[in-house]
Amino acid sequence: MSNKYLVIHMTDPTGGTMPQGEDQRLLEDWAEEGDAAGRLGDGAPVAGPEEAKSVAVRDGKVLVTDGPFPEFKEWFAGYDIVTAESIDEAASFMAKHPTAVMGRVYILPVVKLPWDEE
Repeated sequence: MSNKYLVIHMTDPTGGTMPQGEDQRLLEDWAEEGDAAGRLGDGAPVAGPEEAKSVAVRDGKVLVTDGPFPEFKEWFAGYDIVTAESIDEAASFMAKHPTAVMGRVYILPVVKLPWDEE
């Protein structure tokens, strides 16, 4: 049974560097493998923190602020939806992505809401 996983790409100050050409080659190889295996769903890079907003509702009031806070050391750089038999299989696949070298990836199982499980 295949499961879906949300993969969050993060920057990480402890990550390595690689030339842009190698970054692009690894990404293209990863995408080709994922497409061939039917693993890849939606995904995209996102803008930097200077373009982000934070939204919260408190006491009935909508609060929209610039975000995130400057003390953040990591930044959400993009996302993918990946299909795999297990989270370990998803992790093995994501280890081939340039973000795993230059930053960090978080893999979260996609689950149903309690009222959708009936």
